[in-house]
Amino acid sequence: MDEKRVEGAANSVAGKAEAAYGRLTGDAAAEAKGRAREATGTVQRIYGQAKDAAADAADNLGDAASDLASQAVETAGQYYRQGNRALASTIRHQPLGALLAAGVAGFALALLINRPPPRRRPRWIELRDWRDHLR
Repeated sequence: MDEKRVEGAANSVAGKAEAAYGRLTGDAAAEAKGRAREATGTVQRIYGQAKDAAADAADNLGDAASDLASQAVETAGQYYRQGNRALASTIRHQPLGALLAAGVAGFALALLINRPPPRRRPRWIELRDWRDHLR
């Protein structure tokens, strides 16, 4: 419970008592001051309730995010296992096709790894320096 709620409740009760005292004694200023204090207490109490509600919502949001993350990990694991089973089944039923596909993938990977670096185009400044060098 937020301290503003407690403070607001105390101010509200004190304001009611002060307003009642002002009404009994006929002192309009004391009664008005009591009503103002009561209103201040009500506002503080409502602020404390809103603050508590926001904190509860933040806690619930964190819990929901944690639950969603664990569900995502579980679902990803299920899809991984299903894909693994499907791949194993395909390899078991068509071993030559799987061997050919693995060979093609390995050859493509070797081409990507061992290709020569791209030629760098000369920059304009380098061409200008070269032109000045020829003169």
